[in-house]
Amino acid sequence: MARQRRSFTPEYKEQIARMVVEESRAIPSAAREIGVNEQTLRNWVNAYRQAHAGEEPPLTISERARLRELEKEVRELRLEREFLGKSRGVLRQRVSVEARYELIDAEKRALGLDGRPKYAVVQMCKWLGVSSSGYYEWRCRPQSATAARREKLKQLVVEIFELSDETYGYRRIHAALLRSGHACSAELVRALVGELGLVPCQPRPWRYSLTDQDPAAGSIPDLLHRDFTASAPGEKMVGDITYIPTWEGWVFLATVIDCYTKAVIGWAMSDNYKTPLISAAIRMAVRNHDIREGAIFHSDRGSNYTSAEFGKVLRKHGIRQSVGRTGTCYDNAMAESFFAALKNERVNRTQYPTRKRAMEDVARYIEVRYNSRRLHSGLGYKTPNEVYSEYLNGQRAA
Repeated sequence: MARQRRSFTPEYKEQIARMVVEESRAIPSAAREIGVNEQTLRNWVNAYRQAHAGEEPPLTISERARLRELEKEVRELRLEREFLGKSRGVLRQRVSVEARYELIDAEKRALGLDGRPKYAVVQMCKWLGVSSSGYYEWRCRPQSATAARREKLKQLVVEIFELSDETYGYRRIHAALLRSGHACSAELVRALVGELGLVPCQPRPWRYSLTDQDPAAGSIPDLLHRDFTASAPGEKMVGDITYIPTWEGWVFLATVIDCYTKAVIGWAMSDNYKTPLISAAIRMAVRNHDIREGAIFHSDRGSNYTSAEFGKVLRKHGIRQSVGRTGTCYDNAMAESFFAALKNERVNRTQYPTRKRAMEDVARYIEVRYNSRRLHSGLGYKTPNEVYSEYLNGQRAA
């Protein structure tokens, strides 16, 4: 089956372009993360810059120079305050110089948002009251191979943990180490995570249900029977609705998840969870992905999913409808699993002043993190986009 041409809404293009501009992202890497052509993303960014040109008056040359000086001073003060907060324990009296050197050695590999070292050795030595020459002399002392390897792994563990936004436990950190060519055991990684005191974000134990049973929905069968495996993309899909709190009120998110890749291939958000919301998510999945004729879409037995209007949308696209039992979350466990990850890794750790901010942040999590970068244990610690690419390459080779 020929792959359909993907299309994107103006809101999605503007959101991605704003992310690239505001975060000073490199266009090639950002294009790979969201799965679009590099020139396409460049066109989005150029259009965004043209549309928002002139929103603020340009600064003079002297103003720009002074602004850069002030920004540099603020960065240095923030770095010093942050570093001294970490080094509170070694600034006490009777703490050895070696302990201070060890802190400098541990922190010199910390990276900033730009990918460069966060602290300079000379600065740290000054802040801790030791000489840089003494640090380098201490650094050149011989170390056992085992201790050196352990220290190297510790640094990598911290980097992976921070890049995951503090969401990875030791199993995913172990998988990331193996992917980067650093062979080690899972138990060693578990021990290092414990020594470093790294604790991933924990899920909350309660979730409000949005399922309102429709008494007239008894004729729709359960075609999955909790079998969320598939032999190809676009063969089986699951979906559900969740809520996201903001200061303005609720935002409701409807999803369509492919059972083969575990990717969120369709989603929609609104201030209500009526049938048009879930229909929009289905239309996005059909528009941007190859959905097979006779594919299955599985959901709970909520009144919106079992409505005649939604059934008509599915039949229009040749999709068979399947629903689980009311009040049994295991019948739609894959959809529930995504919402658990979204709430645990993002929503429950964020305050959203407006619905617009929440929608932008959730969309970014889905496209830039969940589909593109997050390692899934159910996929052998690969990303959904990697699994989809491997499937396409296998089809071409065949």
